Amino acid sequence: MAEINVTPLVDVMLVLLIIFMVTAPMLQQGVDVDLPAVAARELPLQSGQLIVSITKDRRVFLNRALLTVPQLREKLMAIYREKPNKEIFLRAHRDIPYGFVGRTLGAIRASGIYRIGLVTKDPATVKQP
Repeated sequence: MAEINVTPLVDVMLVLLIIFMVTAPMLQQGVDVDLPAVAARELPLQSGQLIVSITKDRRVFLNRALLTVPQLREKLMAIYREKPNKEIFLRAHRDIPYGFVGRTLGAIRASGIYRIGLVTKDPATVKQP
């Protein structure tokens, strides 16, 4: 008999498919931030997109890496040096002072990125107390 039995291969592939289907929704990129509620159209996030997050205690993250504001500028300059599409998204906690968000935006713009998307949440999804 000269046939190849593919049944074990199909079994392994189905198990891997189930594992990826279960773990994919858990792979949220970034840091958990309580975003302000604003009525605006949704921006499409692409895979591999960089996200700057500012937490309530004024910590700045680039995806999941904790950085200071000057370090953020240097890191973004290194990352986007050769990229033609210089675009980034900013997620800031709703209680962060405007001045701190402004300094972070200034560091992003100083690194040569001028297309900055501000991430908010839809007011319809916010639970009223």
